[in-house]
Amino acid sequence: MAVLLDCARYFSPLIEETPPDTVVFDIRGLRAIHGTTEQIAQKIWLRVGIPANLAIASNPDAAIHAARGIKGKIIIAQGQEASALAGLPLNLLGGSPEFAETLDLWGLRTFGEFAALPSMGVAARLGDEGVAMQRLARGEGDRLLKVVKDPLEFREEMEPECTLDLAESVLLLAGRMLNDICARLTRQSLATNEIHLRLKLERAPEYRMVLRLPVAMLDAKVFLKLLQLQLNQRPPEAPVEKLFLELKPVKVRTTQHDLFLPASPEPEKLEITLSRIREMVGPENLGAPVLVDTHRPDSFLMGSLAKRKVHNPPPQLKLVMRRFRPPVRAQVWCSPRGEPARIVSSKIEGRVIACAGPWAGSGGWWEDHPWDRAEWDVEITSGDLLRIHRNVRTGIWAIESSYD
Repeated sequence: MAVLLDCARYFSPLIEETPPDTVVFDIRGLRAIHGTTEQIAQKIWLRVGIPANLAIASNPDAAIHAARGIKGKIIIAQGQEASALAGLPLNLLGGSPEFAETLDLWGLRTFGEFAALPSMGVAARLGDEGVAMQRLARGEGDRLLKVVKDPLEFREEMEPECTLDLAESVLLLAGRMLNDICARLTRQSLATNEIHLRLKLERAPEYRMVLRLPVAMLDAKVFLKLLQLQLNQRPPEAPVEKLFLELKPVKVRTTQHDLFLPASPEPEKLEITLSRIREMVGPENLGAPVLVDTHRPDSFLMGSLAKRKVHNPPPQLKLVMRRFRPPVRAQVWCSPRGEPARIVSSKIEGRVIACAGPWAGSGGWWEDHPWDRAEWDVEITSGDLLRIHRNVRTGIWAIESSYD
């Protein structure tokens, strides 16, 4: 039964499972992909891979009865259902025991014999059940499929026969699990941006790994490579007894390429490159800057590269600050009023012709590295606009940034 379901899911998301041995699915819309009805039937026949009967008809019940009663494959044209089903034995029709006993007493043995009876007489003697069954015997069913919906949980678990000591063995099983889960995501037109791997270890705490991808992806080979890089960086502490793998579903990424710009690297390849860099420099040294809730200048943390909401800049923005990291040490001469008058540094020097400030800022006095500074915006004779500051504690001046 599982083989039949896998075959049906390959061709259509609209599937009905009819125990114990029948699967029905909708092939409408496959003509543009697989060709004529005969070509579709041949591809389904080759795909199933085991001895089975195949019937294509205009309604589910006619297809079910034909598949259960006719060996091989058959395509029933619309309007020809009654003649195609006429030779089938009545035991395939179903119905209550009383209904079957009545037909047997009447001497009826095939679909065709029952379908040929007058409809008014069947209704008078067998009631609603007889009318419904006669319509099925004539191939006139019109019901919709009772669609089986896959749960939106894309997870697999696997327990090998013996514990796994090598990362290559773990990756081999993880690759099989990724292929199965990615196939299920494909059938649902979904992707993933988060991969969870759990390993049950022998006499050791459970191993957990979470890969958060910056964009939605659906490439089992890329996922396996990312898992390999992470396992190389942080291998399990003990042999592996069981694997648990889960992919969080998200909508598939849509991309509109520009006609006049070169194509940027594919996100899948870029993510593998970033993982390799992360392995070399350490995860804390690679990411996107995240602002910290503090007034300390140039304070940020390295966060995830996952896509975040972008805030549009204010429409009246005119100046751009280009920060020097680290700030450039400078010598500053001040006027009698305490304002900067001349600046000399390894990058810039000149006389101050205009200035604004000072703006005092301090904080972190409860930490090991407090800060206390006075900032100025200055314009010098070279035409440069600068932000400079003086460390109040040490008296050291530095050029923090320049304005464009």
